[in-house]
Amino acid sequence: MNESNSPSNFIRDIINEDLARGTHTSVMTRFPPEPNGYLHIGHAKSICLNFGLARDYNGVCNLRFDDTNPAKEEVEYVDSIKEDVRWLGFDWEDREYFASNYFEQLYQYAVHLIEAGKAYVDSLSAEAIRDYRGTLTESGRNSPYRDRSVEENRNLFERMRAGEFPDGAHVLRAKIDMAAPNLSLRDPTIYRIRKIAHHRTGDQWCVYPLYDFAHGLSDSIEGVTHSICTLEFENNRALYDWFLDNLPVKNRPRQYEFARLNLTYTVLSKRKLLKLVQENIVEGWDDPRMPTLSGLRRRGYTPDAIRNFCDRIGVAKRDSTVDLALLEFSIREDLNDRAPRFMGVLNPLRVVIENYPEGREETLEAMNHPTDERFGTREVPFGKVLYIERDDFREDPPKKFFRLAPGREVRLRYAYFITCVDVVKDPDTGEVVELRCTYDPATRGGNAPDGRKVKSTIHWVAADHAIDAEVRLYDRLFTAPDPEAAGEGDFRVCLNPQSLETLTACKLEPGLGQLEKGTTVQFERMGYFCRDIRDDAPDHPVFNRTATLRDPWAKIDRQQKQATRATS
Repeated sequence: MNESNSPSNFIRDIINEDLARGTHTSVMTRFPPEPNGYLHIGHAKSICLNFGLARDYNGVCNLRFDDTNPAKEEVEYVDSIKEDVRWLGFDWEDREYFASNYFEQLYQYAVHLIEAGKAYVDSLSAEAIRDYRGTLTESGRNSPYRDRSVEENRNLFERMRAGEFPDGAHVLRAKIDMAAPNLSLRDPTIYRIRKIAHHRTGDQWCVYPLYDFAHGLSDSIEGVTHSICTLEFENNRALYDWFLDNLPVKNRPRQYEFARLNLTYTVLSKRKLLKLVQENIVEGWDDPRMPTLSGLRRRGYTPDAIRNFCDRIGVAKRDSTVDLALLEFSIREDLNDRAPRFMGVLNPLRVVIENYPEGREETLEAMNHPTDERFGTREVPFGKVLYIERDDFREDPPKKFFRLAPGREVRLRYAYFITCVDVVKDPDTGEVVELRCTYDPATRGGNAPDGRKVKSTIHWVAADHAIDAEVRLYDRLFTAPDPEAAGEGDFRVCLNPQSLETLTACKLEPGLGQLEKGTTVQFERMGYFCRDIRDDAPDHPVFNRTATLRDPWAKIDRQQKQATRATS
């Protein structure tokens, strides 16, 4: 029985009953991706579910690639999938399988159906097969080739394998029922000719099984006990069962469907994500704006945050849409505990402290985490010239703006109180280019001995020790909660033109230059940032924004909902 702390769900209830009744004495699941693209956050839900069940019931979970379509599959995708599953924290040990491992067995299964009179070679074109199939309200029609003899079907199928026919000349179809209410049972195609080299078998085969034929039978061959799929495969279950009923299989897995993950402001379709890559709308599958696991990893998401997110959304029987804010909350919650703090100035404004001694430098102690002493402290350099955030100064401050302004005193984080005494502007543009300030030496560490208070604390970086860096501010890729609906079928209409802002003149405290690639930290007051794992170089550090410190879209979402209610 399940003795883990994982939340209960209907699949766990089924497994508990199976084990209690003796239907199964152990649990075997599998994660069966098609290697035709990179995994996304929706796949993470399936990975966590299948590997989590195997772990909690002392069973095993196989990693199987359903590689039945050589036209769309690549070794790159296989490698990326394995990397993503490992990154999430799961291990399939020695149970790495491919549907292509079973091509000969699947072929013999197809021959068995032919010899039993339950499969036939159809010579109709693909368009004609679709036309003969019928609709949801009209029965299909039998193909004129449906009554070919067993001998003719077997001969044609053998010649298909031998490569005698061009692509599309024939297909092998299961002979089930062209009047079945379930369209998947209307003589589905189970083999087609594809004279394309396969990423594993090369040119050994020129006929390939369809996914629907290979998928359930591969589960059976491996001895999977619980075949867990998303709801879009619910109608296919009857077809999988038909194959199991009509073939001499040793194991009969049972399929259970759960709701797939749908996220607001996101597209979770490998076909559509591939379009974004191919049309150079994003920089690749690992673009930090992409919902792929490689994109999230590059953006600075952690495996723990994603696993916690999957636990939060749970496992249900009906499709629903999860607010992207919940995923963003999960990474903020995780990084709040684990991310060390640093100071980084993204839009720098130069500050000269007039009464600070020329040539003097000192180091100040800064906390690496505000609440966890285990992170310790670090030393940050301080000098006469600093950089502060441009937004932390207003020459004519509005009401409730408590940061730096002419004549106003603020606290520099971990350092001193400073007061702005002069503003230097570009004579041509009028832009503020420098602030002249004074400091109070008695406030070292950020406290005034006379007890006076200031209303604002701002971060800074010492100019002589700052490292120059590029910072990429990533935001949601789409502006609409449901991009396809809002775009009337073309999700690209809703692309967010502000999904990426690149800042090239950022100033960071020197310790950030020592971070390893892929390390995520908090820039105090600015958000969480990850040192890029691809474009970063020693002389060109690049940081990607993982998440803001709070949800900037919450107000927008509330306004949209209010507008919807007002017009409904």
